[in-house]
Amino acid sequence: MSQGVAVAYIRTKICGITSVEDAIAVVEAGADAIGLVFYPPSSRFVQAEQAAAIARAAGPFVTVTGLFVDASADTINALLRQVPLHLLQFHGDEPAEFCESFGRPYIKALRMRPDMDVAAEIARYPSALGILLDAWRPGVPGGTGEVFDWHRVPSQAEKPLILAGGLTPDNVAEAVKTPGLYAVDVSGGVEQSPGKKDFRKVNAFIHNAKSGPNSGDTDRE
Repeated sequence: MSQGVAVAYIRTKICGITSVEDAIAVVEAGADAIGLVFYPPSSRFVQAEQAAAIARAAGPFVTVTGLFVDASADTINALLRQVPLHLLQFHGDEPAEFCESFGRPYIKALRMRPDMDVAAEIARYPSALGILLDAWRPGVPGGTGEVFDWHRVPSQAEKPLILAGGLTPDNVAEAVKTPGLYAVDVSGGVEQSPGKKDFRKVNAFIHNAKSGPNSGDTDRE
């Protein structure tokens, strides 16, 4: 990557955690991060009290991420007072000024529209810690279960890149061959039903992602 980030292995984020039980199992499987969805229309939406319990169960060395879709500043600030989030993930049309206004590290999700200039969109968020690239479907802010063309991922980007969209234990080993990746993010691909993780799939996903071609490469740029 152009910033000289040393990637010893592909990092993994398991999103859409809805229970303490699932959080503990995912962390024990080796996930680097978990995601809590604060988007009410989602089947994986969690209330603040449950989210706080999940965040505490994850422990101190797992990145607890809160996912928002065009939420109001008041909504986000209220959750930040109740839930110990390490990282914010913005999955709507939020501008950079809004994303950075909470004084927390954040990543910005970009839905890979066919006509989108990926490099230009990444450049709009200079304060982001990373950029998540997700599949695009009109009117759906993520979680489509669809895969986009991985050849569109920039091999040299100004930010760590996180790949999402239709990932499963069966295709993640191929996905992590994509040049320039920092991490992969999955939700539905490791579930037995919306919001309930399948621990066999979680373990297989993390193993296959971290056994990929970048597992021993510490000199990538």
